[in-house]
This record gives sequence, structure tokens and C-alpha cells, in this order.
Amino acid sequence: MSINLPLSLLAEMVVFVRVVEAGSFSEVARQLGTSPSAVSRSISRLEKALALRLLQRTTRKLRLSEGGEAVFKRCCEVVGAAQSVMELSGQFTQEPEGLIRVSVPKAIGRYVIHPHMADFLRRYPKVDVQMMLEDRYVDLIDDNVDLSIRITDQPAPGLVGRELFALEHVLCATPAYLAEHGIPARPEDLRTHSCIYLGETPADARWKFKQGSKSVTVGVHGRYAANHTGVRLEAILQHIGIGSVPYFTARHALDQGLIVQVLPEWSFIASYHGGVWLLHAPSRYLPPKLRVFIDFLVERMAQEPTLGMPHKQV
Repeated sequence: MSINLPLSLLAEMVVFVRVVEAGSFSEVARQLGTSPSAVSRSISRLEKALALRLLQRTTRKLRLSEGGEAVFKRCCEVVGAAQSVMELSGQFTQEPEGLIRVSVPKAIGRYVIHPHMADFLRRYPKVDVQMMLEDRYVDLIDDNVDLSIRITDQPAPGLVGRELFALEHVLCATPAYLAEHGIPARPEDLRTHSCIYLGETPADARWKFKQGSKSVTVGVHGRYAANHTGVRLEAILQHIGIGSVPYFTARHALDQGLIVQVLPEWSFIASYHGGVWLLHAPSRYLPPKLRVFIDFLVERMAQEPTLGMPHKQV
């Protein structure tokens, strides 16, 4: 079907889309501040120009005709393109403002993102941030969030974004624990140690290591397991054993010498691994508030210490 309509009918196309979405002439009239009869006349003008009945009207509801379904799809594309144009202009004329809702895994939110939020709020005084700390899967549409930070190897279909950093895990213990129980020289030595692990599944007690082309899996045991990185770090600091934690959780204690890295020459492959991505719905023109938030986090995460930087090791 060809829809080469004059520009004067663009307003009618917008009204048509709104009527279909609202399912009511009176509701659209209320939204536009006009009368139901004016809305009905807009639909009639569009139907006349197309020589096509778009809506089947009954006393209780409106229903798209077969031809109306095809026209509705094309009109949605036109309305979407018009909105993109307005967003494009906003990139250059609007100061970032408004509320940003972002979901983030609890530990990453607490230890990595939250410490930078005061600087962001000072830099952009008209932007507010609502951070939802959730370890569950968060759907951008169903949960009404603008951005989602997730641990993944690649973005899910239908989402785009930026990788903020690689999630690195380390094994750590206090110098006091190692002085009493000995320092593991190879992964297999962990079998004789008290190990603090995630504990969500039996696989969490099977620690995997890689060194070049060599891979090793070791079954570990211990009297304490916890599925919270902060709790595992505190257990390590209390000399309970050798624990697995994300590097971002452990780095301050490592810097202070309160704990040391165990088996630093081996890469520890944790259950949760991959990149930490900041994701959003695809759009050619992001609102300024989202654009500056994304750029800010990318900039700050690039400055974060990584596991390759020097720390005390054993």
C-alpha cells in the first residue's frame, strides 16, 4: 500500500495513532484538549485521503480494519521518526535534566557505582538518579528503568550499550590466617584449607583456575559460605579462611595490606564472570540526561584500578 500523503495530514496520522493506542475518541480528545467530534473529523479526513476505512466503530469499542492495521504500523513509524527528530534537536539545545532510573547488581552498585554518584550529581544539578540495587533480572520496560547494569558476555538481543569493565575475581586471605595454616603453592593445596565460597549451588565449591593453556578444577570445603560479596570479605578479614571475592570488593583491603592475594599467578574463574555492561534500549538519539550519565560512568570506570596493578601478594 502506498501512503504518499501530503504533509498536512501528519497531524491526522498522530491523532490516528493515539486513538488506536487509547481505544477511545474521548480519551484522545482529553489528552489533546479538544472535543471527541474534532478527533473523529481528523480520522475521517485521513480515511478520505486514503480512500480506506481504518476503524470499525461499535457502541463499545474501536477495532482496526485489515487495511487499518497496515496504516497504523506505517503511521507509528512516522510518529517515531518525528520523535527522533525532536530528540536530536534536544541533544544540542537542552541542558541535561530529569530523573534517571538505573538498575545495578547489589555489590557493583554499592562498591563501584555509588562512590561516584555525589560527583555526578554535583556536575549535573538538574539530573536526579534513582538506583535500584537488584541481583534479579530487571526488564527495562516491565520495571520502568532507563538503564540496566548487568554482568554478561554480550548484550541481550534488543539492547545496546557500553562495557564498563571486566569482572575480575580474586582469592584472598589475611596474613595471620596464612601464617597459621600455610600458603598454598598450587590450586590443589586449597583442599587442606578452610575456603569461603558463594554457596548457591554445589558447583560453587568447585573452584576453577587457568594459567596459560593449563586448566585446573579443585573441590574445596569450608565451614562458612555466603552469597554476598561484602559478607565473604568480612569473613576473610575475620581469619575464617581463604575466600573468593570480586576484585572491586577486595581492592581497598588489599591496598591497606589487611588481606593478600592467594595464588596470584593463576586466574580464578568464578561462577559470575564476564563484562559489566551498561545497557539501554536502542535509540539513535538518547536524551541528554542518559547520554551524560553513560559518558560519566565510562569515564570513571576507565580510571578504576584493575587486578593487574601491583598489590601485596603471596
